[in-house]
Amino acid sequence: MQLPKIWLSSPHMGGGEREFVTEAFDTNWVAPLGPNVTGFEEDISEFLKTSQDQTLTTAVLTSGTAALHLSLVMLGVNSSDAVLVQSFTFCGTTNPIVYQGAELVFVDSERDTWNMDPNALKEAIQFLLSEGFGIHEKIEPKAGKGFIRAIMPVHLYGMPAKMDELECISRETGIPIVEDAAEALGSTFKGQKCGTFGLMSALSFNGNKIITTSGGGALVSNTKEFVEKARFLSTQARDNEPHYQHSQIGYNYRMSNVVAGIGRGQMEVLDERVSQRRANNERYRRFFAKVFGVELQTELNGDFFSNFWLTSLIIDPIKTGGVDREFVRLEMERENIECRPLWKPMHLQPVFAGSKFFGTGVCVELFEKGLCLPSGSNLREDEFERIFMVLNRIFN
Repeated sequence: MQLPKIWLSSPHMGGGEREFVTEAFDTNWVAPLGPNVTGFEEDISEFLKTSQDQTLTTAVLTSGTAALHLSLVMLGVNSSDAVLVQSFTFCGTTNPIVYQGAELVFVDSERDTWNMDPNALKEAIQFLLSEGFGIHEKIEPKAGKGFIRAIMPVHLYGMPAKMDELECISRETGIPIVEDAAEALGSTFKGQKCGTFGLMSALSFNGNKIITTSGGGALVSNTKEFVEKARFLSTQARDNEPHYQHSQIGYNYRMSNVVAGIGRGQMEVLDERVSQRRANNERYRRFFAKVFGVELQTELNGDFFSNFWLTSLIIDPIKTGGVDREFVRLEMERENIECRPLWKPMHLQPVFAGSKFFGTGVCVELFEKGLCLPSGSNLREDEFERIFMVLNRIFN
């Protein structure tokens, strides 16, 4: 008889969600917009503030991908432009660039955080400038070329990118950062919350994220005008007229009041969920401290604070005596325990074949050796016993 499934990262309700959703039904606020939408946006902005005088505004949407797409729309990205994006990520980061018809330029990862490599980013920018691309309000493009519109780093598995170095490049070049913080709600870099570094940033509340609304996301910005424009575009860009009038193309990206109610309840337990994920990570870390050839994704120093949304590691089969990523994954699968390889770099995806890539291939090595372990905040003790039983069998 097959044992119950242990999921990689399953939804974890806190209890308060039901109250917000019930209120939406009791008051018949089941259509888009409503008090839960407004409340959820305010909750997110308040959580992300580093200080009370910081001004943040949030628009809750149907997905993190929608947030990234609207960010690019508002930056004026079009088919003659290029966007610099981290290769080591999920396709939700990269697809919005394709929606706008722009050229994808993939940037490698550095080994410390597994996120966008500042040196590879500089190399990519220099190449694009030599090809005739411009920088808005600084360098005019040559004939047939557009602008380098954005730098899109990702905080992979909750680990903050080297935002000080990336922001320095952004300031020096004038290329804005659109921050993909989909996996990093609750993570910080030098005390500043991930999701507040970019000109605009995206969060995700997908079913497997650290908190979930079953599906959803948010666009966050220090610039209120961006968020107001995002709200307008996400509700089909309807003009302020008594009839339906549209002066520009819009999108059906706005979160519903019912779904936002789940989000409000989830925000009440977010700090607890971060603590639980970090406790999971520490438990794995104690085990693998005794295993030669296995290295966990690790906070570089006191500047980095990860929510450890997923506990992720790389396995060197030369050092482990032949045990590799796939062996561990299949042994876990045999026991009905879900593990997953790290993201396959986007520049290796068939759909993006031929795209430019800058770096030495660090992200390729991470993919080939990397694995994500069950990391849900609702993992029970008996489930951990099953997980470590398999790991002990493999490594001991």
